[in-house]
Amino acid sequence: MAPLTLISLSVLLILVGLLTSGVVSTTFTMVNKCEYTVWPGILSNAGVPPLPTTGFALEKGEAKTLTAPASWGGRFWGRTLCTHDSTGKFSCVTGDCGSGKLECSGSGAAPPATLAEFTLDGDGGLDFFDVSLVDGYNLPMLVVPQGGSGTNCTNTGCVVDLNGVCPSELKVTSGDESEGVACKSACEAFQQPQYCCSGAYATPDTCKPSSYSQIFKKACPQAYSYAYDDKTSTFTCASADYTITFCPSPNTSQKASQGQSTQPAQISNSPGINSTMVYEGAGDGIDASSSSTCIHLLSSLAIAGAVSVTMSLFLF
Repeated sequence: MAPLTLISLSVLLILVGLLTSGVVSTTFTMVNKCEYTVWPGILSNAGVPPLPTTGFALEKGEAKTLTAPASWGGRFWGRTLCTHDSTGKFSCVTGDCGSGKLECSGSGAAPPATLAEFTLDGDGGLDFFDVSLVDGYNLPMLVVPQGGSGTNCTNTGCVVDLNGVCPSELKVTSGDESEGVACKSACEAFQQPQYCCSGAYATPDTCKPSSYSQIFKKACPQAYSYAYDDKTSTFTCASADYTITFCPSPNTSQKASQGQSTQPAQISNSPGINSTMVYEGAGDGIDASSSSTCIHLLSSLAIAGAVSVTMSLFLF
């Protein structure tokens, strides 16, 4: 019985190690609630393996779930107004990654683009995430942790239509020059150090919010509005999955806002931007919360079951 006992003990130690090391992967579910197709793009951080896809089409009402390994880091964004030309080259009016293909293949978004940024299993074993408008804005976006824990584990994003209130000097229009489709950052528009937090302005003490970044911050208080906007814009979770929704409820797309007031909605009353509020970004039959919770539950049960079997063999 000694060999069996030693083998069982070894397996038990391995399983316990896996259980405590956070080996369970993280899922990202992207949901499109826009009135049009969105083409998500994905860029992994340097030295981090890419996800199974780096770009795809997401039709209206569609959702897609990707699995990321432990300690993954990178960013997600939505590309809009994408087409193939006569030679088959793929390009988008906003958020284009310049690859010429549906897959971004290691290229990031051309500004302006709303970004969801993640570093998984960082300091203290926490995931760090934010929604950034530092590179400008093209789409409303909401990030919702599912099943996570922590004092700063809450929803974040920018759910209002900034294209409708974008200053003319920052506005990006469509081909017919009639409709705003994105809003540049002041850094991109003017290339000045005080807006880009560069040169003499490359520290938190010297780079302050500008009148332009304050437009973004007023509309979307929890999103990054300039490079050193950390205190109110970075969030952390332990053991969470994430749902990223483009154009979350209520619908605040540019087309939906035409003919209405151009004043941005008050974020404090918007759904999904407070940990005590009900998430409305995964409707239309998509239960992102239950699916992610189920994944974690099944993983935990599988490991717990294996540990139980091993313990039984060990005791036997």
